[in-house]
Amino acid sequence: MTTPDIAARRVRILGACAALVVGALTLTACGGDANANSSGSSSSSSDSKGDKGSTRTSTAKIVISAKDGSTDASINTTGVKVSDGRLTDVKMTVAGSGQVVPGSISADGGVWKPKGQLERGTKYQISATAKDGSGRTAAANSIFTTVTSANSFIGTYTPDNGTTVGVGMPVSFDFDKVISDKKAVQSHITVTSSSGQKVVGHWFGAQRLDFRPEEYWKAGSKVTMKIDLDGVEGANGVYGVQKKTVTFTIGRSQVSTVDVNTQTMTVVRDGRTIKSVPISSGSPEHTTYNGQMVISEKFQQTRMDSRTVNLGGEYNIPDVPHAMRLTNTGTFIHGNYWYDKSNPPFGRQGTSHGCVGLADVQGAQGATNAKWFYDNSLIGDVVIVKNSPDKTVAPDNGLNGWNMPWSEWVAGSAA
Repeated sequence: MTTPDIAARRVRILGACAALVVGALTLTACGGDANANSSGSSSSSSDSKGDKGSTRTSTAKIVISAKDGSTDASINTTGVKVSDGRLTDVKMTVAGSGQVVPGSISADGGVWKPKGQLERGTKYQISATAKDGSGRTAAANSIFTTVTSANSFIGTYTPDNGTTVGVGMPVSFDFDKVISDKKAVQSHITVTSSSGQKVVGHWFGAQRLDFRPEEYWKAGSKVTMKIDLDGVEGANGVYGVQKKTVTFTIGRSQVSTVDVNTQTMTVVRDGRTIKSVPISSGSPEHTTYNGQMVISEKFQQTRMDSRTVNLGGEYNIPDVPHAMRLTNTGTFIHGNYWYDKSNPPFGRQGTSHGCVGLADVQGAQGATNAKWFYDNSLIGDVVIVKNSPDKTVAPDNGLNGWNMPWSEWVAGSAA
């Protein structure tokens, strides 16, 4: 027979045991990391045999590429994978704001990826669930921060994906940080051509890397640039964030030669002369560079101000027509409408401040030599200047590495 005192004692003992169990569960929940268990998955589903009190962990194993608490996660490759199961739901948000990051699960349920590139220096949260073949659920979570701008570098490159360029167009990278491990960075950028030409990189200082073949690109060839810099340490504690493939096409071959002695430009396309154009090169006081120069930009009209090239207030023209850049220091081949109509200089004498001028009209609308050349030129076309009293243009002044001998070019490679 059980007395009231014994019953009361039993109730107190059972209550204490229950409290201990609850406490143990609470400690387990608070003491773990963002993943539910060491395999990145958890399950509370009953055993498939239905035995009372028997549980079995899901065999699905979820892996979130950005580890919980990390501060240098990739902005390109962050995602979720599962083995021995299928993802059923993945939610990624900007931590704090709750803004949803769009993404999708692959058709086989094995991978989830965000739709676009993540932002640098941003805190995110991922929650993922999956089921194994028996329907048992696994879950995983991660809160992390992507690599910051201060601890990463990017390279602004040319040409752009999908473009058609001239035979002189190099691949050129300008990095926003000083690169101390040039070999690591260069070895993670590969440039190949369908022509089979050997392509070599050359460093100009610690922030610019150009690639080109020994001779001009073969007309009609396809060039592929693979950038695999994500996570590459370019300097101490500074990592790359870019991962993409860029392809561009080499158009027809066009090389135009400016002869300062005769003040003419001969345009040769695919080995055949198609036009001879009278020009006006630099004056004796402001000569034009010699050498092979590549058209790097085109403007139907642009402002030219002498103060931007350290020439004082000699000119400030707001609407220079049909302007194409040849150097970073301000050399253009462009239209000229302000010449003396009673004494045109074209084909006779050099009168510019170092540019190559062609006859044109204000507004860039007339059927002029300048308009013809502009309409028939691609970014990447080559303009060669010869017989000028000036020096040869520096290889890094614009996209003009063709003025460097191949042996020197190869010597400047870090790969």
